[in-house]
Amino acid sequence: MDMKKLVATALVGGLIVSGVNVSVDFSAAQAKKQENFDNGKVKNVIFMIPDGYGATYATNYRWFKGEESSFDAHVKGLVKTYSANTEVTDSAAAGTAMATGVKTDNGMVGVTPDGEEVDSILDAAEENKKATGLVATSTITHATPAVFGASVASRGEEAAIAPQYFDNDVDVILGGGRQYFLSSEEGGKQPEGNLIEGAQQDGYNYVTDRDALLANKDGKLLGLFAQDAMSPEMHRGETEEPSLSEMTEAAIGALKQDKDGFFLMVEGSQIDWAGHAHDAAWAMNDLKAFDEAVAAAIEFAKKDGNTLVVVAGDHETGGMSVGANGVYDVKTEVLHNVTATGDVMASELSESRDNVEEVVKAYTGLELSEDEIKRIVEAKEPAVAINEVVSDRALIGWTTTAHTGTDVPLYAYGPQADTFSGVIENTDIPKKMAKAMKIDLNN
Repeated sequence: MDMKKLVATALVGGLIVSGVNVSVDFSAAQAKKQENFDNGKVKNVIFMIPDGYGATYATNYRWFKGEESSFDAHVKGLVKTYSANTEVTDSAAAGTAMATGVKTDNGMVGVTPDGEEVDSILDAAEENKKATGLVATSTITHATPAVFGASVASRGEEAAIAPQYFDNDVDVILGGGRQYFLSSEEGGKQPEGNLIEGAQQDGYNYVTDRDALLANKDGKLLGLFAQDAMSPEMHRGETEEPSLSEMTEAAIGALKQDKDGFFLMVEGSQIDWAGHAHDAAWAMNDLKAFDEAVAAAIEFAKKDGNTLVVVAGDHETGGMSVGANGVYDVKTEVLHNVTATGDVMASELSESRDNVEEVVKAYTGLELSEDEIKRIVEAKEPAVAINEVVSDRALIGWTTTAHTGTDVPLYAYGPQADTFSGVIENTDIPKKMAKAMKIDLNN
């Protein structure tokens, strides 16, 4: 062989071999880095709960958004949702299971079916000197946030739930429900008097609107943005209330100052309410807000490296379908033009409901048929009738105005995320979180 060819062949061969070695070394390094991340230390846990969210919500939302959600890529498995006394749970029982690792009866908050109080994962984090926080778009004393920071026999005892948050030293409390923190003399429902003043004396920074929340730089934080529940996402821009992602970022900003780490629960509360009302547009828009909040949490977790983010609904609501009325299709694009909830549209109907056509067109862009107009005019609940007409146009079906007993998707990102894989009990979630943080959940 010609000497020049021999040298050239050897050189090329060396480069190829060298390239393979570089590639192998790089891949091995990446794999090792990923392994270290997967098995790394968990200092913080952010538990995000889209109330009422099931697999069909995930699919419809993906079509509505036009791409995957911020958490689709992190799906790990399914969660069984039944309660201690029925196959179809409510939020109180499901939340108690997800917070404490103990099944209870529907309607009960942070207690066993016999009424015995049980500690939550938030309590365990607090016991281990971690900062803790609760965020919701409902009243902050509603069933799901309540199970993490309180114990009552009935979920309706919201006035009894509020003071327990301070007794349990929850550091960040953001949501609606100001009435449960104020005395009756101040227009509230709190028999123990003004809890807000007491919180301020104990070092909480108190905020009531978006601007004040975004300006907050201190640690302990109490934000009550509405007398009752916060506004649906579709109407949040008409208020001075913050978005769910803004509350999430503010909570993380306050809690991350604790050198021992933190536990934070964030609930997208009104996805569930939309399901009860068969309001597909409300559901998709509140899911969008929740998606943005999860994106903020994952972004923090990526930068931090020691934060586990877990996303799981407590149950499915409404029996939502992808496709309806015997048609092989779904048209979520119909929902993009809807600018009000069915409740708001129904509130603008005249006593005789002779303006149905005008009201629905103004908020949805839909030209109603005579049959659709008649259906709404004659309905016992006009808001639900409007929502079902819109859902029919979008080819989204519903089977119930209550919850269903289906398993719900589970997602996780960060160190120890793979430990959430498989079909698991809802009671397994807080136990796995405790194990990841290396703390004891003594239930």
